[in-house]
Amino acid sequence: MQRIRLRYTKRGRLRFTSHRDFQRAFERALRRAEVPMAYSAGFTPHPKVSYANAAPTGTGSEAEYLEIALTEARDPEQLRALLDESLPTGLDIVDAVEARVSGLADRLTASVWELRLDGVDPADAARAVAAFDAAESVEVQRMTKNGVRTFDARPAVVELESADATDAKDAAAASGASDTTETHSSQADRPTDQPCAILRLVVRHVTPAVRPDDVLSGLRAVADLAPPVPAAVTRLAQGLFDEETGTVTDPLAPDREAATAPTEAEPAAAATAPA
Repeated sequence: MQRIRLRYTKRGRLRFTSHRDFQRAFERALRRAEVPMAYSAGFTPHPKVSYANAAPTGTGSEAEYLEIALTEARDPEQLRALLDESLPTGLDIVDAVEARVSGLADRLTASVWELRLDGVDPADAARAVAAFDAAESVEVQRMTKNGVRTFDARPAVVELESADATDAKDAAAASGASDTTETHSSQADRPTDQPCAILRLVVRHVTPAVRPDDVLSGLRAVADLAPPVPAAVTRLAQGLFDEETGTVTDPLAPDREAATAPTEAEPAAAATAPA
């Protein structure tokens, strides 16, 4: 059984697609592309698809991940192209690798987010960010199925910085994400071209999960920052958080490295083989 890991996006209007809607669209794409899927056992078999840490409905993303299991081997890049053609524009399959190292979900320990605040002066946003960064704790509330829950959002936030729209691309390029992870601000959702404040957020995946809207609630609590329209939120990267460098690395990199390791070892093995 072959396992393929895919990175996909939610762009433009498709950011309003729920996770369940995406699941249905993706399973239809699997059928259209005639992918030889492995199925679960039981009375209602389902394609073996594992989704990892999906972004909330209403947020865009350049870095969503899933894994599929196949009964026959396929070239990852050809499979990516077939699935991408079978999905609507905005739900784009942008990367594919064969799974060679276990634990994809364990590599998704942090996310890089961009928050576009239309109608907010960048100077006001910068003051609010400074207040948030200086706070030892930032209590926020979230409605759950068990009622209102209060928790501290501050410890999960590794980095929060403000930049105006003209500097956003440079800020994203300096995020430290790997070259194979698309994190440039130009690819984020852009509902308008009006001047606005741009926030860049790096947050650890903890329990309870701290989401971009929780950070916005925290900014309102510590600095009374209240955007006049809902923020346009885009996940730029997702992966393993490197404590030494403070960066979020490409979670598919270990699979690529494992795939090339045997090839690099072949010349050495040939040199030591008996004549």
